[in-house]
Amino acid sequence: MKRVLILFIIIISANSFAKSNIDKKNTMSENKIETAIFANGCFWCTEAIFQLLEGVESVSSGYTGGKLKNPTYKEICTGKTGHAEAIKITYDSNIISYQELLEVFFSTHDPTTLNKQGYDVGSQYRSAIFYNSIEEKNIAENFIDELTKANVFNKPIVTEVSKLDIFYSAEDYHQNYYNNNKTQGYCTAVINPKLEKFIKNFKSKLKK
Repeated sequence: MKRVLILFIIIISANSFAKSNIDKKNTMSENKIETAIFANGCFWCTEAIFQLLEGVESVSSGYTGGKLKNPTYKEICTGKTGHAEAIKITYDSNIISYQELLEVFFSTHDPTTLNKQGYDVGSQYRSAIFYNSIEEKNIAENFIDELTKANVFNKPIVTEVSKLDIFYSAEDYHQNYYNNNKTQGYCTAVINPKLEKFIKNFKSKLKK
């Protein structure tokens, strides 16, 4: 995957929003809290990544995109409920924009693999954006179009863009999983390397 190029292209695609975002940060003092729902592999990993971003108030792990009501982790793991492991990001859009969240989203997983991220396989690990508004839908689809036109990836992007239905919070032990289990095998072998790469590439966007 062309990691350096993807960062460059995404930043270019967000340039049209840059001035308005700077103006908002400089002129608005009140928080403007919004939410974004992403699915891009194991939510233990994605939660740990987005928690580090300046402007992100909180990140919670959960399930969405399926038919079963109030699903459990055990049911999700069968791959038969239709849900994806997802995260709900609560953020201050005066500090970090939806476009910047998408920049991180597309830079920290492989959006060309169907129902698979690394060793995690199944529809619950699919790449997906669950939008709250038509504006979010348009922004996400334009982002994907720009990446496709620029041939950033060697394969087609398969990221699903769907309207958010219900986001179910995952069980308590999944919340803040990495920070509570840093010595666990999955955290040291899988999450740590992802975080190291993310911190290196996104220093300017991290919490102080």
